[in-house]
Amino acid sequence: MNRSFADTPIDRLAHFVSSLDYDDLPVDVVTKAKVHIADTLGAAIAGARSGEFAIALKSIRPSGSVQLWGTGLSASARDAALLNGCAAHAFELDDAGGCDHSGAVVLPALFSALKDVVPPVSGKQMLASVVAGYEVGRRILEATGGYDAHNSLGWHSTGTCGTLAAAAACARLFGLDAAATRDAITLATSFSSGLWAFIHDGSQAKKLHAGRAAEGGLLAAQLAANGFAGPSRVFDDVWGGFFNAFNKSPCQPELLAEGLGDVWKINRAVLKPYASCRGAHSAVDALEDLLTEVGRPASEIEKIDVRLSAMLKDMCGAKVGGAMAPTQMSLPYALAARCAFGTAGLQAYTEKQRLDSAVHALMDSMRLDIDDSMAPMAEPLIILTFRDGLRVERMVPRATGSAERPMQSEAIAAKFRELAGMSLSSANRDALWNTLGELENIRDCSMIEPLIVGNADSLPTFR
Repeated sequence: MNRSFADTPIDRLAHFVSSLDYDDLPVDVVTKAKVHIADTLGAAIAGARSGEFAIALKSIRPSGSVQLWGTGLSASARDAALLNGCAAHAFELDDAGGCDHSGAVVLPALFSALKDVVPPVSGKQMLASVVAGYEVGRRILEATGGYDAHNSLGWHSTGTCGTLAAAAACARLFGLDAAATRDAITLATSFSSGLWAFIHDGSQAKKLHAGRAAEGGLLAAQLAANGFAGPSRVFDDVWGGFFNAFNKSPCQPELLAEGLGDVWKINRAVLKPYASCRGAHSAVDALEDLLTEVGRPASEIEKIDVRLSAMLKDMCGAKVGGAMAPTQMSLPYALAARCAFGTAGLQAYTEKQRLDSAVHALMDSMRLDIDDSMAPMAEPLIILTFRDGLRVERMVPRATGSAERPMQSEAIAAKFRELAGMSLSSANRDALWNTLGELENIRDCSMIEPLIVGNADSLPTFR
């Protein structure tokens, strides 16, 4: 067992995580962390009504003492991390821009980890642990070359980097020292997985990636807490190293520790107002902006043209309106749904809406052109031509939910009420929202669990 400690980037990152305290967090970071906690729980409580959650629940047949959010059921800690993570990502309404989907891996792992900590765990401890998870997940992704380089090779960073985010969050909650925290993070590399192969058909595999990352990160932290050593050189330039395995081009391990305590990676995370892959969001925003600007309804649009990068075309360019999972990856569907139904939110993705003939006609008429001059994850250019010949175009650099184009507090609250209300009573929903808003004042986070009890397990799945 090698528990020696050096001054490498991963050692500095592990030391930062192990010593991170609530009092170290700027006020704006605390505020943002609370928003993302509530947003993730809302998405997961709704996701307990998803087909993916129902299938996973039937397959695992869980039992235990950890609450399955939005239901009256419970499971073992690791099963709960997997199932709650799957639920959080099921409807594509969890946050993005972290590892990528940090909330859906960090929160399920942390709430499961509560059972391994002598109570009480304060809200301040929970907030510090959440921030630690977001910090590590994003730093791992950036050091591995960033989203474009990592995901373009076929890896889904929510599953690969998210496992390390969950491990770091749990290590902080457990109060592990720097060496054991490093072990938790490095052990988690052995549980990293998740491929973009789901994009080519109707596979629901993507929904499992967040759950498996949460489960794997929790296990890694549990093992490290009991003395299991991680591979100390996994972030070195060695055969079998994380960077060499997950990105063929040069990586930047120094980014693991750059700006620690000054640059907070949770600020990079974004909220999602639309029930689709984030790659489609700025297209919907561009459509909304153009319609508002010209003062015309979507019914007057003659055709929609989209200019986009090859990577975005491969990821979100399919004209799909059938099964839920692939439809949520479709940029053309998101645009067509907004035109036909006035929304690209969850209600635009019911089975009835997905099969709507008008939506399919709109998608079929769209032209998607690859622009080789665009960076892989550049936002698309949307071109609208109206029936009278008016032609307008727009590219939105950063979608709604980002720091540059934030969701307003009223919209954030409305999203939570809609999603949490799918499985919770109005009393529990409102109490949960209010409690999370005052999380730093809570002495024992176990008081949150009764508020997440719902009836999703006795309701029909969302179709």
